[in-house]
Amino acid sequence: MHSPNPSLTEAKTRAAGGLVWRRGPSGPELVLIRRDRHGFDEWSLPKGKLDPGESYAEAALREVEEETGIRARLLRFAGIMQYLVQGESKLVCFWDMEALSDGKVQDNGEVAEVRWVTRDEALRLLSHAQNRDFLRHQPLPPL
Repeated sequence: MHSPNPSLTEAKTRAAGGLVWRRGPSGPELVLIRRDRHGFDEWSLPKGKLDPGESYAEAALREVEEETGIRARLLRFAGIMQYLVQGESKLVCFWDMEALSDGKVQDNGEVAEVRWVTRDEALRLLSHAQNRDFLRHQPLPPL
């Protein structure tokens, strides 16, 4: 499986996440999370920062399970998203994943809701344009 080379970037924050898919009644469904931060609802893909010594792929699987309760397996490397957060560069490596279990909100104070949606619903719900653009250019997974 192709993995990114983090030395190619000067990103201050390195993170990983998943496009977590399952077979739904009308085709592939993707999991989104809703964060409630300071009274602002934000729909996003599950992701988070790497722990020391952790690979991007390991972090992606861990973050997906921590934020959604979903155990998943990697399908393929999906790509890299890079953007600024408070003036600092953040790099996020994403993998397409297949869900091996159902999700539920974890009592960790980070996630308010976990929801399975179609790709079209995800494109309407995602709060940030870079997430919508990233998803729009992804092929559907080989489920």
